[in-house]
Amino acid sequence: MRTVGRRRAFPVSLIGRYLRFNLAAAIEYRTAFLVQVFGMALNNSAFIFFWLILFERIGSDIRGYEFSDVMFVWAIVASGYGLAVVVMGNASQISRIVYTGELDVYLLQPKTVLPNVLFSRMVVSGIGDFLYGIVLFVATHPVTARNVALFVVFVALVATLMTAMRVLYHSLTFFFGNAEAFALTASDLAVSFVLYPGSIFRGPAVWLLHSLVPAALMGYIPVALFREFDPVRFGLLILADGAIVVIAIAAFHLGLRRYESGNRIGTRT
Repeated sequence: MRTVGRRRAFPVSLIGRYLRFNLAAAIEYRTAFLVQVFGMALNNSAFIFFWLILFERIGSDIRGYEFSDVMFVWAIVASGYGLAVVVMGNASQISRIVYTGELDVYLLQPKTVLPNVLFSRMVVSGIGDFLYGIVLFVATHPVTARNVALFVVFVALVATLMTAMRVLYHSLTFFFGNAEAFALTASDLAVSFVLYPGSIFRGPAVWLLHSLVPAALMGYIPVALFREFDPVRFGLLILADGAIVVIAIAAFHLGLRRYESGNRIGTRT
């Protein structure tokens, strides 16, 4: 049976309900919840000492990146990643949902398919990433209205872009079978590359960082805008991010038209 997604209303209030339900389920096991949240924050904190030692030995900057610049990238990526997996935690599970036939359950519900899939799962450890990024930003940068506003905007953009890239990568499962391994690898590469100063990359790596792994959009351009804000460049960043979101949504819905039902019977409350 070939299944075609239909346009359905997705009330914004349902996002809040998903968040409350998922958070309540996680807090029910309070010890495990706290271990995941603080464990992730503690794990991320170890990298601060790495960068402190590195900058102390190399000098005041690494190819134009100062310590505060690297910390800003780490802050927006950590909080952006945390926000993405807490609010839209199912993005990294799309391949599994498709090839196991679990997508049938979402198709039977009177909600827009893609948002319903994305918002229905929370990765609890992401709360630790989100809080870590905020603390890191406050500890390494002056807390001014301008700085806070840019931090909030870039965190939201990073979260949106990370989710869009996951949707795009995992949507390949509709066309080429199980693309889960590729999607997970590509997503990890995006996070790994963006955490290092963009100026250290040369040659073919630069093309990779601007295409398959859009690290420039998540880290290199935001840090440049944070140093010196340029409205035109910021507008181009928004357009580029928006284009990737549109492509990801289009790829998912195009794949949905090719989806073969797994005849899975199940319910979700």
